[in-house]
Amino acid sequence: MASAQPAHSARTDQVWTADRLRSAVHTVVSAHDPATTDPVEFLGALFDAGLAWVHFPPGHGGLNAPRALQSVVDDELTAAGAPPRAPGLHTIGLGMAAPVLLAFGDEAQKKRFLRPLFTRQEVWCQLFSEPGAGSDLAALATRAEQDETTGDWVVSGQKVWTSVAHEAHWGLLVARTAPELPKHQGLSYFLVDMRAPGVEVRPLRQATGEAEFNEVFLTDVRIPDTHRVGAVGDGWKVASGTLMNERVAIGAGAMPREGGLIGGLARLWRERPELRTAGLHSPVVRAWVDAEALRLTAERLRQQLAAGQPGPEGSAAKIAFAGLNQRMSGLALDILGEEGLGYDDWTFRRPEPDDDFSTRSFGFFYLRTKGNSIEGGTTEILRNVIAERVLGLPPEPRTDKTIPWKDLPR
Repeated sequence: MASAQPAHSARTDQVWTADRLRSAVHTVVSAHDPATTDPVEFLGALFDAGLAWVHFPPGHGGLNAPRALQSVVDDELTAAGAPPRAPGLHTIGLGMAAPVLLAFGDEAQKKRFLRPLFTRQEVWCQLFSEPGAGSDLAALATRAEQDETTGDWVVSGQKVWTSVAHEAHWGLLVARTAPELPKHQGLSYFLVDMRAPGVEVRPLRQATGEAEFNEVFLTDVRIPDTHRVGAVGDGWKVASGTLMNERVAIGAGAMPREGGLIGGLARLWRERPELRTAGLHSPVVRAWVDAEALRLTAERLRQQLAAGQPGPEGSAAKIAFAGLNQRMSGLALDILGEEGLGYDDWTFRRPEPDDDFSTRSFGFFYLRTKGNSIEGGTTEILRNVIAERVLGLPPEPRTDKTIPWKDLPR
């Protein structure tokens, strides 16, 4: 496994502008041509130059520059032919692990994990949901008990719906460390080595026939206390920060016009005029308008987030994304009729990170998009988040928030 490299010597008092950042990118690109340089070496050079996340501190992949200037760096790198920022396997690492380590990790954790995370030498997964704790994540039962002799934490339990766990080097883990406390207060947050003894990963077959997800069994897995993120008992706070970043990553991802599923639907409508009917014209136009409105709203949300941590607004983007995807995939089947009922591949397999999902059939998307309203927080839970934290409505009465977790019925 890769270890952290020496921090670069960027001045902390530097005033960063768009032009200065463009010059910094050109310096890296001229010394490390992305067309001929090994991707790990190229990404390492970006990290050491502070161009991984410009708002991070110097030495940890950043320059203490305004977060809004990251788009300047990304545009210059795209023009230079640099590898994309968050391909398949590394979405969780870049979109969730990195911001969580920045916000809650200690200096040793940032130094150890951020560079190999960015250079894609280490893959990350998220060990949150359990068979008995999905939407109510705070009800989780995976236990972490501290060994008084070594200080290590010994973890046992089961996690479910874990994307890329079969490829991951590290996992973001929430576990219960104080069952005598109310459920939100007795949790702690850890970084778990997915290759450690006692970690078992099993595939979960989906309605599509594929196994994107896994269930993970943890049996007496030892985690050093140095891999605890935040204080003991602060797990819910750290987990909430992780989930907010996840919802933004899902619902407010950067897309070009007619990017994603709306592109396939629009092409279907244009290229198959024999399938058009008067009753379907209006729904197709409405879907296109809604997709464009969501794209522009997501862009505005990313600009707002450039000034700080993501908030509950990401929940609204995620809800809209899920509902629109499901509506568009259903509309495509309405257009195709019986032709749309065909399915291209029921093979039980794990999709490859670089699979081109845009070439899959609408039958595949009709099945796969059902998961959009579950993954990253169910639509029902996110509506509660919006009601309470955006609209300021009173929360639903709950009696389980003050009772010790060990006394709750399960």
